[in-house]
Formats: sequence, C-alpha cells, structure tokens
Amino acid sequence: MKILIVKLGAIGDIVHALPVLAAIRNGIPNAEISWAVEKRSAEILRDNELIDNLIEVDTRSIRGKTATKILPEIAGQLKELRKFKFDIALDLQGLLKSGMIVKLSGARRRWGFSKLALREPASRIFLTKTVEIPPQTHVIRKNLKLAAEAMKIPVPDENFEFPIFTNEEHMAEAEKIVEKTDGKFAILNPAGGWVTKLWHAEKFGQLADSIFEKYGIMSVVAAGPNEDELAGTVRKNSRSGKIILTQPSLKGFYELAKQAEFYVGGDTGPTHIAVAAGAAVVGLFGPTEWWRNGSPNPADICVERTDIACRIDCHRRQCTNWICMDSDVETVFSAVVRRLAV
Repeated sequence: MKILIVKLGAIGDIVHALPVLAAIRNGIPNAEISWAVEKRSAEILRDNELIDNLIEVDTRSIRGKTATKILPEIAGQLKELRKFKFDIALDLQGLLKSGMIVKLSGARRRWGFSKLALREPASRIFLTKTVEIPPQTHVIRKNLKLAAEAMKIPVPDENFEFPIFTNEEHMAEAEKIVEKTDGKFAILNPAGGWVTKLWHAEKFGQLADSIFEKYGIMSVVAAGPNEDELAGTVRKNSRSGKIILTQPSLKGFYELAKQAEFYVGGDTGPTHIAVAAGAAVVGLFGPTEWWRNGSPNPADICVERTDIACRIDCHRRQCTNWICMDSDVETVFSAVVRRLAV
C-alpha cells in the first residue's frame, strides 16, 4: 500500500503528527509511506527511517493568492507527485493548500477531518472521506483517530511514539553543550512563533536564579538564530549568571532535551520536541490551549491564567489586553518544584 501523509508545518505540528507515522508503520509494516512537508520545517523529518519518500514543498509563494491561482502553483511544484501512485492520502493539516496537495496526489481515497475540525473548512472539497472529532480532543489523539479510521489500524491512547532519527553529529552537538554544565541542567526557552505566546524574557532570568538557588543546576537557554536579543535579555536579568546561551539545531536540541532535568517553555516547536524527547515539562500557555497542544504526559504541568474570560477561543497573534502570559516567577517556579517531585 502506498500512503501519503500531508502535514506541512510548523515544527510543533509535525511532532504532533509523528505518532501517526509510527502507528502506520507498526500497523502496516510493508507500506510505502511518503510525507509532504514544507522545506522550512523538513529538518525534523529528514533521514527518518520510517519514511520512504520525503516530499518537500515551498508554499510561501502562494500566500495571498486566490484558490484558482494557488492550484496551478502547487501543481507546478508537485508535478512528479503522481508518479508514486498513492492508494490513500491523509490530510492532517486541514488547510486549502494541504487539501490541494492531497487532491493532486492522485489518491482515490483522500481522508481528512470533518468540517468542524478543519482549520479552513473549504478544504473539505478535496476530500473523499472525513472523520468526526469530539470536542476538546488533544491534537495527537485527533491525528491518530483519523489514521485509525482511514487505515483500519490500532492506535495508542497513551505512551505515544515520536520517531525522530538523529546521528552522531547531533549527539556530539548536544554533548558540547552539556560539557559546559556540571552534568545537570535545565532548559529554558523564552521564544515562540507568536508574540502573544511569550512569557517575559526577564522573568526567565529570574527563574534561572531560583532554579540555581534551590537545585544548584545551571539553565541552558535555547534560542534560534534570530532570537539573540531575547536570549540576551534572559542573561541580563539573572543575578547568578548561571546561564548558558546556545542555538542548537532541532535534532541537536532533541538530543539535549533527552539529558535535561526539566524544560520550561511556551507553546512552540522546541517544547513539543522536548515532550517527544521524554523531558519533564512545565508549559507556559496563554492564547492557545494546553488540552489541545500541551504535553500528553499527565505528569507534566501547565502554567496558565484561568481567571480571565478572554482566553476562550482566543488564538490571537496580536493583543491589546495581553495578560494571559503574565504569570509571576514564583508561580512558574512552584510548578517546576511540583513537576520534579513527581
């Protein structure tokens, strides 16, 4: 059987779809599995031994275009897609562009979510079969429910597999960072794709002090190439200075997270990679929901404001009443203490 998974990005979304890949490979060992992904998000999937064909696309060129103009653009990029002769395609994204890729794949059976569970309901026109998703379903379980019904395979409800494949280079990258610590360290991630998802960088610096004072361990501040200023703000606001700034690759970060005592960060790709790595996680959530995007590990803890009404169905990338991420350092540190006590 030839199967196409369509999950284009972002990084966290791809991590949330990895249990589907594992379930399909476990359920249909001889299947030929392909995955369509955005080039800018493909690193986490490259050299994955469970994927037979990684199909990288670039949809930035279609932003702002109408559906009639998007289709020819995607068709041009994916002109060789039909050579795989897919039997079935799974749209785990729920967008017009992902639906178009599913349609262009030539698969006769094209599965996706029902209208209420689609991010862009109009993408339903590209599907032949849909799956109803109960309200307040975690995105990992949502993806697995689609795979279970479409592929007729068993899927787990817990203890999810996140198949991420690394090599010696990634392990060495992580070891170089670990060598700068005393062997024990926490990972703090002040970054996030939306400004509304950010906890104040200066508070991360103060949190690092509290961590060192109680546990005697350093904090590794992991940031991306364009986040130097954010990481610098964390360091400037730490009295102890027990902070290491680093910019690991995604897979280097994955190897690093495997060795961390715990991880603190918002709803962003590295947080979900830390979950996949099995790290103890304290999540800082504001405009998005922990029940949907957070760690499926019941031992992990979410710090969130439950005393404000404006968080209901928020998902704002800009906000004039930005209070949902205004938790104090003591509250977050208390969550760290409780997580480590498990």
